[in-house]
Amino acid sequence: MSTSYPARIPASAFTNPRRRKPSLKNFSPIPPLKPPRSAYSNVDDIYIPRPPTFMSIAYLRDAISAIEVKMTALAKERTELETKLETAVRLQSPILRLPSELLSSIFTIGVLGMGEEDPIMVPTLMLVCRYWAEVALNTPILWAKISISPHDSLDKARRRLMRSKSCPLDITVNFGPRIDYVQSITEQITHAMDLFRPALWRTKSFSLTVPNRPQAYTALLHCQEDAPMLESLTIQVYHSMQEDRYSNPPLIVFNGCTPNLRSCSLTSFNFGWDLKLMTGLRVLKLGGYFNSSTPSASTLIGILRQCPELEEVSLRNMSDVDSNPCSPAVPHDPDVPIANRIHLPRLKKMSFYYAGITHTQKIMAQISFPNLESLELAYLENVSPLLQLLYAQALTRLPLKFLRIETCLFNEVQFVNLLRKLHSLVTLQLVDIEHISYHSLNALSSSQPWACPRLEYVMLDGCTSVDWDSLRAFVESRLPADPHAYKRYHSSVASIMSSASVAAAQHARLKSRQDRSGHAALVTRPQRIRMIDVTRCNQIGREMVQWLRMYVASVKCEPAKGVWGEPMVLS
Repeated sequence: MSTSYPARIPASAFTNPRRRKPSLKNFSPIPPLKPPRSAYSNVDDIYIPRPPTFMSIAYLRDAISAIEVKMTALAKERTELETKLETAVRLQSPILRLPSELLSSIFTIGVLGMGEEDPIMVPTLMLVCRYWAEVALNTPILWAKISISPHDSLDKARRRLMRSKSCPLDITVNFGPRIDYVQSITEQITHAMDLFRPALWRTKSFSLTVPNRPQAYTALLHCQEDAPMLESLTIQVYHSMQEDRYSNPPLIVFNGCTPNLRSCSLTSFNFGWDLKLMTGLRVLKLGGYFNSSTPSASTLIGILRQCPELEEVSLRNMSDVDSNPCSPAVPHDPDVPIANRIHLPRLKKMSFYYAGITHTQKIMAQISFPNLESLELAYLENVSPLLQLLYAQALTRLPLKFLRIETCLFNEVQFVNLLRKLHSLVTLQLVDIEHISYHSLNALSSSQPWACPRLEYVMLDGCTSVDWDSLRAFVESRLPADPHAYKRYHSSVASIMSSASVAAAQHARLKSRQDRSGHAALVTRPQRIRMIDVTRCNQIGREMVQWLRMYVASVKCEPAKGVWGEPMVLS
């Protein structure tokens, strides 16, 4: 029995030749050679090379390399397009479309209008982009503060001086108190003043700090040109106790032409006390004058007489050469009028720190200060005559808010009488006043009438004679009458009330203060004590401090310390 199978049909028969995809097996890069038919008689004897069944390795590698080159070019083109797109989007930002003048004003406010100038702020702005760097370089006020010191070179000062153009300058020459390498410092100061000398005409403030007087006079010998724009002058000599030939030299600073000078601070620098330099001042600070270099009281009074708009005066570390140490100072009788009294209606701050009781008494007796707000008396021996002068001024007008007395003696009765007249006092600082007793605190606790009703900050640093009972009575008397009106103080005020309530309370308090007169003697209730300092008060124990912290927001109670900072008495 024979079985017949159907003939095998190729798969190509079922495939449309038009839709058939080319195959790599039939691909032949070289067409086959077709020899002429006449060459061979038999067709079977003709050799026809068949195409290879696979591509060559070299060809595939070349194809892949070509594709990679194209991909690299496309990726590079994509990166360039993305960069252009990012630049185009950035240019649409409002900060980059600001005019250069407005951007310069923003730089000025950000660098100079935010308090102390940051030395790296301007270089940081210049690193943002070229446009910002150009704007910063073309803003002269950003380069107006020029400093020369051991950390600031002359080259840096020269660049800033060139970039400042014609803008008013703030010049600072600052060298420390070290006296080694004096010759090198003198040479640097000389080069600095040679650099600044052509620009003195546009100098707004000038500050010179040097170790000794010869270096100060070497520098100021180059300041003989007029300074029509000078507003602030600061000269500080560290070694003020030395005696040399520069104690009383005939030196005229800035050719005596400083019509706009408003602030003058001199430390151990004697220029002959030319009154032409100190005319129309608003701030006067003198310190570091001893023995023959100390200005007399008549000289100081003459300076104050030609400064009717004076706002602040400070005398520190000055010898009392006008007084005889063997005879006590005779207090001035406030009932006796003084001829040619100097009226200073804008004087708000006075500070006398080791300035001599005779100097201080003569000056305060010759002036009237109806708007004085801050007074500091330190190391003046017996200040009872000064308290009497303050009491006489308070009879008319004395809106004193800050009073500090440090290491002085006074009559406590006069001190209590003065406190009863200080209705605007907010801060009272007593430092190392050993003879202060319960009488002063009892006067502050009495309500007939209230003494210092606005008092909020009290310092009793080193006042070892203050007893605990009077201090507790003083704090309790300042508490509100209703115990539920104010809660006890906690560690943080935020835990008691919200920020909105705090702001509302502060606004109401400020409005009530503005409505009340500065000399109102009758107040319903005094202000609550917000801060009390009992540092170095050994009689105040730890339990007493804990009681204070329940009713006072801030309590400072550091114990006394030794030479090396170690606590001497443990509380």
